[in-house]
Amino acid sequence: MVNPRIEEYKKVKAEPYKSKNIIRMVTATSLFDGHDATINMIRRILQASGTEVIHLGHNRSVDEIVEAAIEEDVQGIAVTCYQGGHMEFFTYMRERLDGLGCKHIRIFGGGGGVIRPNEIDELKRRGMSGIYSPEDGRRMGLQGMINHVLMRCDFPTVCIDGRFVEPKPDSEGFLQDFHGMQLDEVERLNPLNSAGIARFITVAETGGEVWQKIKPSIEKKASSSKCGVIGITGTGGAGKSSLCDELLRRFKVTNQGKNIAILAADPTKKITGGALLGDRIRMNFVYGEGSYMRSFATRTSGSEFPPAMIEAVKILKAAGFDLILLETSGIGQRDSAITQVCDLSVYVMTSEYGASTQLEKIDMLDLADVIVLNKFERRGSEDAIRELRQHYRRSRGIEPLSDYSNYPIFGTIASQFNDPGINALFEHLIRRVNEKCKTDLKFEIQGAKKSIITEFKHMFPPERVRYLGEIAETCRKYRKRIKDEAQILSEACALEKAADHLEKEGGEENESQAVLLRKRASLLMEKISPDSREALEGWESKETQYSGEYLSYIVRDKEIKTEFVTETLAGTKIPKVKIPHFRDKGDLLEYLMFQNVPGEFPYTAGVYQLKRTDEDPKRQFAGEGPPERTNARFHYLSRDDRAKRLSTAFDSVTLYGNDPDERPDIFGKVGESGVSICTIEDMKKLYAGFDLCDPNTSVSMTINGPAPIILAFFFNTAIQQQVEKWRKLHGEPTKEQYERIKADTLRTVRGTVQADILKEDQGQNTCIFSIDFALRMMADVQEYFIKHDVRNFYSVSISGYHIAEAGANPITQLAFTLANGFTYVEYYLSRGMNIDDFGPNLSFFFSNGMDAEYSVLGMVARRIWAVAMRYKYGGNDRTQKLKYHIQTSGRSLHEQDAQFNDIRTTLQALLAIFGNCNSLHTNSYDEAITTPTEESVRRAMAIQMIINREFGLSKNENPFQGSYIVEWLTDYVEEEVLKEFERLSERGGVLGAMELQYQRSKIQEESLHYEMKKHDGSLPIIGVNTYIDPKRLQPDYREPEFELRRATKEEKELQLRNLREFQAKVAPYTGPALEKLKKVAVSGENIFEELMETVKYASLGQIVRALYEVGGQYRRSM
Repeated sequence: MVNPRIEEYKKVKAEPYKSKNIIRMVTATSLFDGHDATINMIRRILQASGTEVIHLGHNRSVDEIVEAAIEEDVQGIAVTCYQGGHMEFFTYMRERLDGLGCKHIRIFGGGGGVIRPNEIDELKRRGMSGIYSPEDGRRMGLQGMINHVLMRCDFPTVCIDGRFVEPKPDSEGFLQDFHGMQLDEVERLNPLNSAGIARFITVAETGGEVWQKIKPSIEKKASSSKCGVIGITGTGGAGKSSLCDELLRRFKVTNQGKNIAILAADPTKKITGGALLGDRIRMNFVYGEGSYMRSFATRTSGSEFPPAMIEAVKILKAAGFDLILLETSGIGQRDSAITQVCDLSVYVMTSEYGASTQLEKIDMLDLADVIVLNKFERRGSEDAIRELRQHYRRSRGIEPLSDYSNYPIFGTIASQFNDPGINALFEHLIRRVNEKCKTDLKFEIQGAKKSIITEFKHMFPPERVRYLGEIAETCRKYRKRIKDEAQILSEACALEKAADHLEKEGGEENESQAVLLRKRASLLMEKISPDSREALEGWESKETQYSGEYLSYIVRDKEIKTEFVTETLAGTKIPKVKIPHFRDKGDLLEYLMFQNVPGEFPYTAGVYQLKRTDEDPKRQFAGEGPPERTNARFHYLSRDDRAKRLSTAFDSVTLYGNDPDERPDIFGKVGESGVSICTIEDMKKLYAGFDLCDPNTSVSMTINGPAPIILAFFFNTAIQQQVEKWRKLHGEPTKEQYERIKADTLRTVRGTVQADILKEDQGQNTCIFSIDFALRMMADVQEYFIKHDVRNFYSVSISGYHIAEAGANPITQLAFTLANGFTYVEYYLSRGMNIDDFGPNLSFFFSNGMDAEYSVLGMVARRIWAVAMRYKYGGNDRTQKLKYHIQTSGRSLHEQDAQFNDIRTTLQALLAIFGNCNSLHTNSYDEAITTPTEESVRRAMAIQMIINREFGLSKNENPFQGSYIVEWLTDYVEEEVLKEFERLSERGGVLGAMELQYQRSKIQEESLHYEMKKHDGSLPIIGVNTYIDPKRLQPDYREPEFELRRATKEEKELQLRNLREFQAKVAPYTGPALEKLKKVAVSGENIFEELMETVKYASLGQIVRALYEVGGQYRRSM
């Protein structure tokens, strides 16, 4: 059968569009949106098509995108928007551009199935040049879509031929007869005129007669400037952009009312002519008044910076800037051109330069005014600083006994918030600029620590950096030991059988030989380890235990007796757990030590002996609009269940730690794709009517960046519920009674908070604080749990789901997730916590997709975790049990033929249940398009109910055990995971690999691999690229409309009113509460302990902003 998708792809698989003009574009995801897999793919194809791409990364506001687009003088903006609020976001962007005199900048966007066909039409009417749907991708192909974009951006941005016409797009998004925007007068140049500056720089880049005419006027105006130029250069990956951003932050703090500009260069690809201008992605402080930034591609210059940057310096001086930072692309040993164009040159490097003789080959070490050894936390930095000082002394002919502390060589960590080394560097640079350029810039940072060699503390001891390699070694040693012992047992059994046979034959010689054989067998048995021997000795009683119609077992010192068989309509008695029978103790040992029954080490088949009969493992996400609306959804979902399992999805505004606001790009996202929670009062409304201390109530909260604050909201809500109960019965509680109620509540409340910050950096992108600070708060939460005996609540849900959603294959998902889990273990141990105090508070969360490896994902995870916890960390039985939640794959939900999604979800749910997951969320078929409707949620719930209650084989709880393919796949996937552990270990563990962007790069490569195979049809997806509904192949086809669940304008306005009322009510206490929180954070005390009080007097956004001041903001990476 001919695949129409592949045939169509062959037709549209176009060559990249060849443009007449150099095209520059800004790429980003929308505000509060971390889904950057698609935009990363788009910016790669744009670059490969010859475009200069200024990539801003995820979570960018309209103001940030518009400011970048104007300063960079681009033709177009490409933005993905998957989190709702797209109508307001794109409309606001168009209005902002138009209002700032940039009607010519084209806007392109996409959001999968979230942006509906009628909304696409409306956005085009509002001035967007292209909003692309999955159907457009199917028809045009990836390169076809990019060509569609580039054709609409192929125009000059500055009019140099005198034929200026107002930019007016036609119905297809083209600007007819447009020759660029007009240049301002040179006299109108000033630091606030970003568009004027940008166009002058573009003319300078273009060169030619127009620039030669303007240049004298620019140079004349620039000649009176005292503006200093600091040139920053160094090897690629040394952290130049982060260093620039930190210097920029300090300049803005100390020199309010002054203006600073950054010029940054990146190399042009020789073959395609495209360039990835990625310095802006690292910049947190370049936006707003007082700063300007322009990115340059080196183009044909063959230098670390293009000649136009020299002209740009003149333009910025003419505009009246007070300081310019000039950053080059990564340079080689012989490059030093930066010294010719700046007042002060800075060479940035790391300790990874090889032998000390390599220093003699680096010209910049002899020429630079200042040398910075960045990333000083890396091994070898102290030796490197010593070698640099010696080289500096020799190269400049300084006396051997001179004071090293006077040398302009600094040890810094740009990624460390308020780094003492950068504080000292900033002061030194500004002092030198003031001396050389006769300026009066300020450099004193109030209360800041300064040191030419930075101070830092490792997250955990450097000697533990090989922990993942050690875990891989532990697991392999365990497997080898059991295999060896199994072989010994088989030999011993063979000897025993031979002895039995000889004794049966009779005769003195036979009996003598039998004695010798039994002695030999006995000697072999002595080689068996105690734990293996113990497992074997209990087998006979286990066979008896699992052969009856009832099973008794112990849970928390309580004996539980339950029915062990289910009778079918045909009268067949299906056992809940079926155990194998072996003739050979070697085979039995392998079964016991690699598989075993559910509830027994290594827990491959499950962590509990039997599933609960009083409660299904089902969970269903809810989150939409204000808390009242989500509360109603919770009551709807759980109305027929004794067990209330409430899984909470938060809107993207909350996920990024912001309060609702009237600004359109924020307002549009309030209550979309999740519930809006910004105060403790919101949390009370969210769970109203549910007893949070009922043992049958469990709450899951999917939140990461601001998780400690949201958790403090929740705990206070649970405590207040119990206080209200007390009041009704006994009146106002005393302080002692209140503390007793609080303690009882914390011991009782059940649930999970996701709070997995490592996977946020690797995949989902809702990090808001610096990684070190975020990890510290996670450990503070866990220490609070230990101190207050919080036993029934998971302090973290270590999540592979979002790694998979970002594009990782199942093996990568599992390996990265387990590695993250072991990283938390190492960090918590380094904080002095006991493994058995925090081990039971850890849980996991995986995706289940369509690939074969998902069948064994949970079994492999449980086995690796159990073996490592027992033999590497010495954890007890509770610590060894890995408990995990499964959500069916969101990535496998497609807008096209969405009704087929339920079939995929059913298969994924079946795998999850057969794999003995501890809880399960089944996605609704319409989630690729909208927040699920009540009808689609009911169908999703029915999927797992039908599997659990109707599907016969699910009456057995270990159906995968004994399958040849499943057992082989389990062993294979385990070994692949261990290999990935070793790759991470070689890169310095999880944190070292994150610094190198290893995880993000691997996830994005696997995502691109999937997308390419999906688009070319080689990965068949029914209804998407094969077995396509013929109606969809018609030129006039439109996707059917779905019921859309969106927060209403009235609901968003209600949230804003509620926020303002809360803030007004607690206003007298807010300031002191936030100051106390900051003081606790700076002093090193437990932040979460204080948050439990702070949340009573401040909103989410207020708390987050306060913590930024003492812990630092997250810095995006390419």
